[in-house]
Amino acid sequence: MTAVTLPARVVGFPFPFPHETYRYSTNVEPAGTRATTAAGGWGDHVVDVDEFYLAELAERDRVLAADPSRFQALPHMGVAQWETTTTLMRMLADAHPDRFSLTRDGTRWHWRNGELGLEQSFVPGDPDSLPEPPLRYIGRQVQEDIVLLDQRQGALWGDAGLVTFAADWSLRFDVGMSFLQIHGPVPRVHEEGVIPRAQQFLMGLQAGQRYRRTNWTLTVDRRLDTATETYPDWGRDRRLLAEGPLDDVGHRLHLRVEVQHLIRLGASNAILFLIRTHLLPLEDVALVPEWAQRLHDVLVELPDDMADYKGITRTRGPGIDWLREYAGTHN
Repeated sequence: MTAVTLPARVVGFPFPFPHETYRYSTNVEPAGTRATTAAGGWGDHVVDVDEFYLAELAERDRVLAADPSRFQALPHMGVAQWETTTTLMRMLADAHPDRFSLTRDGTRWHWRNGELGLEQSFVPGDPDSLPEPPLRYIGRQVQEDIVLLDQRQGALWGDAGLVTFAADWSLRFDVGMSFLQIHGPVPRVHEEGVIPRAQQFLMGLQAGQRYRRTNWTLTVDRRLDTATETYPDWGRDRRLLAEGPLDDVGHRLHLRVEVQHLIRLGASNAILFLIRTHLLPLEDVALVPEWAQRLHDVLVELPDDMADYKGITRTRGPGIDWLREYAGTHN
């Protein structure tokens, strides 16, 4: 039998289910180490560049042009913005030195992004040395959404960010809210103490420490922007998929996985929260039989309140049916 060569998007996909059941948890682990999966692996770099880099940055620019409020920064977050900019530049240059570089000559820094054909000299702290606010500048050059958490008054606060690929939430609504307030609607996590424990863990991070976790949902079509603001554009797709032919589910319904990185910055003491969204259609999930069965089992067992919060009440049934019909999964 000839071995199947999996496409790169499958080999490097961060499949999120270590168990046959799923519950909310902090599920954090140290970042920057390779996670092995049945298809390959992921996670060698905190910030990486893949085959979707140019397309996703073009989509980010489109979303920002249509809605500039996807970038938010409260006035006191200036130092954190600059520190985020240089931190992400270093990460890109370390991961891909052939395409990115960051050098320094005294107070002036020089950034090269070979993928975008950009070269920029700047002085950290000098707003006139970049063509736009620093967080927006670097946010338009990474595939991750960015949120900056300020720590004060014994709590964390979401006080800046650039988020164009939100999974049914709104940075414009959440900016300035506390970590506990932001996670208020999530079912089960407060009764089980998950969010308070997560906040205590984050507030205990030391400068330079880096951790990661995954989160997931299902998305119809390869739509990155499923923010609350654009619900009228995508909300009905879930109903239409459920009412449509089962044949369409394999290429239209995507497993959507967020790889979230949490990094304590030094000078500002802020926490850099990076959210990288990966989308894989069920027909690609089915290329890895172990993944297809595991996704099937998770969807079947998932409690209704969690399915409702994730917005998959309409789509998990078609997903289960397609996996059984076309991927050979079973109870």
